[in-house]
This record gives sequence, structure tokens and C-alpha cells, in this order.
Amino acid sequence: MADKKAAAKAAMRPLRQAPAGPTAAVSPSPPRRRAPPAPRRAGERITQLQDLATVARRLREEQERREAEDKARREAAARAEAERHLFSRSVGPVTPLRNPNVARLRRHQPPPLPMQHWLDEERVLLESISDDFDVSTLLDTDDQLSFRRPGIGVEVTRRLRSGHWSIQRHLDLHGLRVDDAREALGEFIRHAHKIGLRCVRVVHGKGLGSPGKSPVLKGRVQRWLVQKNEVLAFVQARPMDGGAGALVVLLQPVLRKN
Repeated sequence: MADKKAAAKAAMRPLRQAPAGPTAAVSPSPPRRRAPPAPRRAGERITQLQDLATVARRLREEQERREAEDKARREAAARAEAERHLFSRSVGPVTPLRNPNVARLRRHQPPPLPMQHWLDEERVLLESISDDFDVSTLLDTDDQLSFRRPGIGVEVTRRLRSGHWSIQRHLDLHGLRVDDAREALGEFIRHAHKIGLRCVRVVHGKGLGSPGKSPVLKGRVQRWLVQKNEVLAFVQARPMDGGAGALVVLLQPVLRKN
């Protein structure tokens, strides 16, 4: 009963008003900032507990993959290091000699070999043609004294004389001394055969300007040509190609390498 009376008195008391003026205003407290949410993977939206378990499983798998890669790198580095020190571990500790007792010898360079000189001499021997070679037994006994290698038929010289092969190049020996003419003829035949020519002409002259009106180079050119392996046959040229003052020469074909 006493509690009810006290409560009634309290209810009948007038409410106190807050004092007026600037001091009466109460500033509100600032709102509390919430912590930002944890970052999530792009494209993933966690809505259920099952999605959270999937993300955790992926993170765990990625962590295991990185650990496996690191382990493989460490093992590879360890193997490389072991291989690098394999010899030293197999041999064991080594003590260097105080006195190596090694003789220092001077290396003498071998003398240079005159290879080009030897090649030049060999070529001269191969291309040497003699003036004492008897060619009379090798010439055909016709009115023009043609030549053909053994195994070459008569029709070859007949075709050569009739112009079956066109003349591809010629050499004029007019005015040359015997030695110069011999060297020029050897070089000409070798070069013509090297580049694949088949038919050439060699002009030796009729000897009209020589003492005794006899040709000086005609017989020599025949002897020289017979001694050249590149020559298959030769005949006296036709009148339009020099007649008795020139020879038409047939060369062997060049064997092409595949």
C-alpha cells in the first residue's frame, strides 16, 4: 500500500524542463564505422554455408599446390648442388702439392707447309706437254690428218668436220713464241673443259709469215692437243673457219655431280 502511494506522488510531480540557451543543446554522438567485409574472389558470391566451404576447399588446394611447387624447386636445386660437388665428395679432401715439379716447355710452332706451291707443281706436271711426242702414229691418214681417241668412231670426226658441233670459243696463237703458245693452249683447253664447252677452235696459222713459209706451230699444236686428256678429237677447220691454219677440237663432256 505504501508503494502505491509513493508511485502516485511521483506521477503527480511536474516534469523539469531543460534550461533554455545554447548550453541546453546536446550534440548527437557520431555513428560507429563498421569494419569492411573480407575480400572475396572475383565472380564469387557467398550466400550459403556450402559456398563458404567450397571457397575454403579451393584456398586449401591452392596452398597445397604452391607448397608442392616450392618443394619441387628445392629438390631440383638440391640435386644440382649435389651434382656440382659430386667429384669433390667422391675424391674426398685434397691437399695441393707444395712443389708441383712441372716442367714448362715452349711450344714450337710447326713450319708452314707450302701447299699452294705443291699444288702448282702438281698442276704443271699434269698439264705438261712435250714437243718430242710422236703424234704421227695417232693421226688418221686422211688428207687432213685428223685425230680421235681410241674408242671414238670415225663418224665423230666426220661430224666434227661437217660442223655438227657449233664452235663455242676460239684461241688465236698468232705471234706467240713456242713456250707462250704451249702455256696459253693448256690454260685454254683446261678452262674450256671446266666451264662445260664441247667444241672450240685453235688458230695456229698457216706459216705464211714464217721463214721458209712453213707453219711453226701447226705440228706442235697437234702434239700438244693429243697429250691433253680433255681432248676427244680434232680435225682441220673448214675454209670458212680458218682452213689449214686452224683446228676444230672436240672436248670431253663434263660429268655433273648430283
